[in-house]
Amino acid sequence: MPNLHRPRRGSLAFSPRKRAKRQVPVIRSWPEGNGESKIGGFAGYKVGMTHVNMIDDIPKSLTENMEISIPVTVLEVPAIKIAAIRVYGKPETYGTKILCEAWSTELDPTLFKKIFIPKRKDTKNALSKIETLVEEGQVNNINLICYTLPSEISGVPKKKPDLMENRVIGGDIKARLEYAKSVFGTSINISDIFNPGDMIDVSAITKGKGTQGPVKRWHINLMKHKHSRQGSLRQIGTLGPWNPSRVNWRVPQLGQTGYHQRTEYNKRILKIGEDGNDITPAGGFLNYGIVKNNYILVKGSVPGPKKRLIRLRPAIRAKIKNTVTPQILNISVESRQG
Repeated sequence: MPNLHRPRRGSLAFSPRKRAKRQVPVIRSWPEGNGESKIGGFAGYKVGMTHVNMIDDIPKSLTENMEISIPVTVLEVPAIKIAAIRVYGKPETYGTKILCEAWSTELDPTLFKKIFIPKRKDTKNALSKIETLVEEGQVNNINLICYTLPSEISGVPKKKPDLMENRVIGGDIKARLEYAKSVFGTSINISDIFNPGDMIDVSAITKGKGTQGPVKRWHINLMKHKHSRQGSLRQIGTLGPWNPSRVNWRVPQLGQTGYHQRTEYNKRILKIGEDGNDITPAGGFLNYGIVKNNYILVKGSVPGPKKRLIRLRPAIRAKIKNTVTPQILNISVESRQG
């Protein structure tokens, strides 16, 4: 029998494959940012997919300056609100610690469905303490606690906001604090952060598929009929040797499939729009409905099912910089109802 040479079936890069703890993705790395200070992240909800006809503006492409068809993902991105300013100290042995935080007095009533906020909170003293910490040089990062407003979206059947932290990037620490105070308690739109043509990274929790066998989970081969007389075709041949007398974690076994946090890098924003009627097909998007708020078109696919929260940040390792505004000729609005 020949000696087979091939890569291992099923990547071990994301092991252990277990369910995500929460449906809001956690972003641990942020770009430094160039120029003026701004919030380094945004959030929206996945609507569905369509395709656009545009002029290929990628240099040295085989179809450069020609009309091409591109699949795009539609994200509904209504304004997010800033609930609080949180400052972190310098890294220590066990990570960074929260030094202080100031909560706004102008909060949406739906936020109280998500968390409990004490009524007796001294916002003025908290802001002055943050300014003192910045002057003393103890602050390393400034984050903004933001929350979405799904009650304004007809396609997402919930009113409870999604709460998350977004870092302020760009400029020095004093400039970041001034920006944080300028947007404190206000709303931020997608156009305040991103422009058409920008490269972004998207994070989301993938579609959950429950417990699946090793064939679907790790893409192993089906057994031959001669080797499967004792049981199913869709099982592994052995759990391992007698010695060592334990099952190695590299052995492909059944278990949780899907509902994992995944980040896709270097996605391009093709369009930022305000009127959802420009992209909503007749009858609305399947399993979502009609887009009524701001939206963006992202080139390619995005993790997660429809109605899932999608977090956006500027590309942390972009390969293409200084991209021009895409020239879109047509957006498909044909009905998806069959």
